[in-house]
Amino acid sequence: MLLNNIGAGFCWESPPSPASHAAVHGVRMERKTEKRRSICTADELHRVSVSNSDWKLALWRYLPSPEVPLFASSQLFAPLRNHPLLLLSGVATNAIGYDLSPEHSFARYMSAHGFDTWTLEVRGAGLSTLGDSLEEDEECLKNLAEIDSMIKDGIGKSTASSAKAIGFKDHGASFVSEIPQVKRRGSEVITKYEEMQLTTRLMEIFTRMSERFAGFLNKGGNNIEIGNQVKDFNQKLRAIIEGQQLFPAQILELQDRFTSTLEEFQKQLELFVKYDWDFDHYLEEDVPAAMEYIRDQCQPKDGKLLAIGHSMGGILLYAKLSRCCFDGKNSRLASVVTLASSLDYTCSRSSLKLLLPLAEPAQALNIPVIPVGPLIASAYPLASSPPYILSWLNSQISAQDMMDQELFKKLVLNNFCTVPSKLLLQLTTAFQKGGLRDRSGTFFYKEHLCKSNVPILAIAGDQDLICPPEAVYETAKLIPEELITYKVFGEPGGPHYAHYDLVGGRLAVDQLYPCITEFLIYHDMV
Repeated sequence: MLLNNIGAGFCWESPPSPASHAAVHGVRMERKTEKRRSICTADELHRVSVSNSDWKLALWRYLPSPEVPLFASSQLFAPLRNHPLLLLSGVATNAIGYDLSPEHSFARYMSAHGFDTWTLEVRGAGLSTLGDSLEEDEECLKNLAEIDSMIKDGIGKSTASSAKAIGFKDHGASFVSEIPQVKRRGSEVITKYEEMQLTTRLMEIFTRMSERFAGFLNKGGNNIEIGNQVKDFNQKLRAIIEGQQLFPAQILELQDRFTSTLEEFQKQLELFVKYDWDFDHYLEEDVPAAMEYIRDQCQPKDGKLLAIGHSMGGILLYAKLSRCCFDGKNSRLASVVTLASSLDYTCSRSSLKLLLPLAEPAQALNIPVIPVGPLIASAYPLASSPPYILSWLNSQISAQDMMDQELFKKLVLNNFCTVPSKLLLQLTTAFQKGGLRDRSGTFFYKEHLCKSNVPILAIAGDQDLICPPEAVYETAKLIPEELITYKVFGEPGGPHYAHYDLVGGRLAVDQLYPCITEFLIYHDMV
């Protein structure tokens, strides 16, 4: 009822975009390309640099809109709020879960009620990117394959046109005046310039990848010998090419095998190098970077933010409050809402306990990543179509009749991503005595929540199989009584709320979202 009108105000108009890029402390807000526009449904997409990291985190911004009335039949407008609002998603998820559709959008609802709303995509999620990535190398490998195809097809063109066709247009300018020296092999035509470029680029790719791989292995301490062997091989390969004046024409004869090997090596290297973080990286680097950026952009008078966290997002907020209490620091949070979150699952019958036996084998086999998104997407047809072999998975996400089928499909196929094994391994400590710990295993996050001075609304779903109400209460009871509000949504005879119904369920708009905004508005005083 309420969101139908709010959604109409946002859905059919192009979101505002800045006139130019704005840079603040190494972070920036960018125009959304057509590709990103189709993915990012927010009004603005911002990039946030992370200290001691090459990651650029994505922040989806939903601007408060006082021009849109809260009700179609009234002229009641939401005032602008004093504090910006930060939304944190669950493990292995992106920002889409908070904005499934205009009519059911959690983020849009909050912005329509006057909150400057920001959804963070932590490293590895959604539109967050690794600055020092291997994308350039991947493109080069594609170019090499294209050159090989051109040669086999007997396509002989001038140096300039060939360079342009294969992506070397930026390097060819200084050679325009040179007469291309051509080597013929039957119907094949290769310019000397192309040969030189191939050798150079091929060596650059292999050198960069092998050095990064060796550096990564050396970091672990247990693989130093392997790392040294990779470096040694790279040095020998360079010596052969440079010392014997080996031309790419010879390399090209082996290019099919060499390129495919490099591509496979790149994929493995990317897994090791890119997916190398845990829960504490989110807590100590990603969330603080996002909070600082939002403060710089919004300039709240008291320097504080409001925050909502779903699943792991709420765990991050609990952990931040605990760590700040232990360190004697100000959390810079005016109030917090957690949705289906807990620091201790030991007393509950969480369905995630079924996955715990997989943790030790994953660690023993040194599996770098868990492809949560592809696994869930692969299971979807078996859960939603006859003979419904995996239909029990549906109730892990949404209770019966609580989510439109198209939105359910969009959530399942687009909201989940791949995460490092070490992240999930740290989160498994929430199922052990004492609850979630830091990476050292010595700091128990729930032990210091009793000192918190931040008002918290802890919400549970009555049919949440992942984080049941008893798990939510296990953490909520640690908060000082005057600061905690604990609510369970769902009725014995229905409707019921499962894990994702709290942020996208059909009835959340009328039943749950107003409860959250009422709590946030009450604690929005400066």
